[in-house]
Amino acid sequence: MERRKLGRTGISVSAICLGTMTFGQQNTEAEGHEQLDYALDRGINFIDTAEMYSIPPRRETQGSTERIIGSWLKARKNRDKVILATKVSGRAEMNWLRENNEPTRLDRKNIHYAVEQSLKRLQTDYIDLYQLHWPDRSVPLFGSGGTTWRHPSVRTEVDIEETLEALDELVKAGKVRHVGLSNETPWGVARFLRAAELGHGPRVASIQNAYHFLNRTFEMGLAEFAYRDQVGLLAYSPLAQGYLTGKYQRGARPPGARTTLFERGQRYETPGVEQAIDQYLALARELGLDPAQFAIAFVTSRPFVTSNIIGATTMRQLVSDIDSVNVRITPEIEARIDAIHQIHSNPAP
Repeated sequence: MERRKLGRTGISVSAICLGTMTFGQQNTEAEGHEQLDYALDRGINFIDTAEMYSIPPRRETQGSTERIIGSWLKARKNRDKVILATKVSGRAEMNWLRENNEPTRLDRKNIHYAVEQSLKRLQTDYIDLYQLHWPDRSVPLFGSGGTTWRHPSVRTEVDIEETLEALDELVKAGKVRHVGLSNETPWGVARFLRAAELGHGPRVASIQNAYHFLNRTFEMGLAEFAYRDQVGLLAYSPLAQGYLTGKYQRGARPPGARTTLFERGQRYETPGVEQAIDQYLALARELGLDPAQFAIAFVTSRPFVTSNIIGATTMRQLVSDIDSVNVRITPEIEARIDAIHQIHSNPAP
């Protein structure tokens, strides 16, 4: 398993990261432990979670994923073998995440409370990478509104400097080693880097955004930060929530699949998506490649990607997804992918 530098931290992480958001709803604790054991055996040293997980977010299951990882760390006594990443929720009205049913914000009070709860659930005294799950300010999120920025309705945004200063306190206390962003924009990354330069807190090491065949918007404004400032991409949803496998084509709803269970696939059911998927599936068939491995391998091959976050609900899926490291995206294959992208550009941002 290839290792890549996490920003300027000096830490090396596996090119494949194990995403865990299914632990606690679709996957039991035992299944989560099995996935973690297998991933570690295959050379994956990078685990990603969030205080909000499992997904879909619910009061009853919030924190379940961190608890499952925590019980695994305690049982295996292998904390020193993994790079552990989790996230604090951005501005939202999910009041079950905080004391006294308060909404989430990226201010000092919220961040300090969130990290203490995550540390307890994870049964560790430090987090390697603590990420802001989404901004405090108003931006397009999770496919809502595409990528179009609109004048914000929120008037009481938490200043980036305040957020970074709160994170700085956690780093100085030894509870967090490094910090990162998620679902962020070029303006946001630039502001966080500038705030760090001015002494408000630690430099961000990474940005976790969606990236896959149907959403390559990262290339347009954020990829340059990976090259010039070493703020690389932790790519999530490389299979577009499973849509790139073809299992949802023509409205299909396989038993037990995420969209079948939760009906949360609207981000990948926009105009032009099905036609684009058809083209990528046809190319995979022509090349003799498994569609899932093909899509994952493309993401891993990008020079601005620090790590590719995969997720699975079965061991069969996990084995196959990790085996994508054996698929090589040649310049000729990349040209074929780009030709499809030219016609079907970012239908599911």
